[in-house]
Amino acid sequence: MLLDRFGPRRVDATLLLVAAAGGLWFSLAQSTTELTLARALIGLGVSGCLMSALSAFALWYPPERLATMNGIAFASGMLGAIAATVPLELALRALHWREVFYGIVALTVTVSLVLFFVVPEKIGHRKPDSFGDQLHGLAAIARDPAFWRAAVCIGASQMAAVSLSTLWVATWLRDVAGYSQAQVARALLAFALAMITGYIGFGRAADARVRRGRSTLPLLAGGVAAASLCLALLALGVRVFPVALWSAFFGSATAVVLAYPLLSRRYPREMAGRVNSTLNVFVFVGMFSGQWAVGLVINRWPASAAGYAPEAYPWALAMLWVVQAAGLAWLWRGRRLFA
Repeated sequence: MLLDRFGPRRVDATLLLVAAAGGLWFSLAQSTTELTLARALIGLGVSGCLMSALSAFALWYPPERLATMNGIAFASGMLGAIAATVPLELALRALHWREVFYGIVALTVTVSLVLFFVVPEKIGHRKPDSFGDQLHGLAAIARDPAFWRAAVCIGASQMAAVSLSTLWVATWLRDVAGYSQAQVARALLAFALAMITGYIGFGRAADARVRRGRSTLPLLAGGVAAASLCLALLALGVRVFPVALWSAFFGSATAVVLAYPLLSRRYPREMAGRVNSTLNVFVFVGMFSGQWAVGLVINRWPASAAGYAPEAYPWALAMLWVVQAAGLAWLWRGRRLFA
């Protein structure tokens, strides 16, 4: 609602200062409580970053370029994930983790200042909606059956893809594939590159379909289906070329973010913040639920000194596959809603 009322530039610039404050607190923290609260403050501060970018693109670019621009935003975000793999491992050989956080805080403040003083403002064609009108807009989104089809699909797919990429794939590589910390870091770098390729590739392919007057839904569904196939193989215990198989999974799963431009084109530009952010709620619910649920499953087997039980992972991956496949089936059954 803030994005639609005050614009993505001002909202994101302000929130990034909150994130910088949280990062500084984290780097100075002396207890678990302080670390936790500081981490929450960082989360609040960065909560608007992606949605600000998607909202800005909806305001500045025509519909037939939205998927590509959104893909660039997601791919740019993956640069942070890349920085947290091999580059971070190398930096920690020379620097303390607190010093690394000082650098991150400085970069965050710099980006905020650039948004405040360099990035131009998109002047709207009409006055921003009142608070009541904004709530009516949210109600319209909630009544849209196409929204629910897309939201359930993206939540289910990201429950698998994001929960694994942000947490459990690293432990799988350690416990199942027997990778060292350095090998895990290199594998995570490969996964991030695969996701960057997927975001940009699917975005360009989707915009090409829009320019020809064709739906992007088959492209979205095809990518998620390919990811689901890879996940099924991993759940069945396939360990041949694990980095390639995981890379194919993560790269294919990026197709689900085509749901953002798919829905944005159904609503006025002035509602982009609410449409994208409401959809993103399902992503975070799915992501957290996946992280938590995998932990519940894996912890049913006794852990060893080296990590979690390797025989637990196929059950956890199978659970995620069922959810992802069900979300895709739910979306495809309602495909005529997107015609």
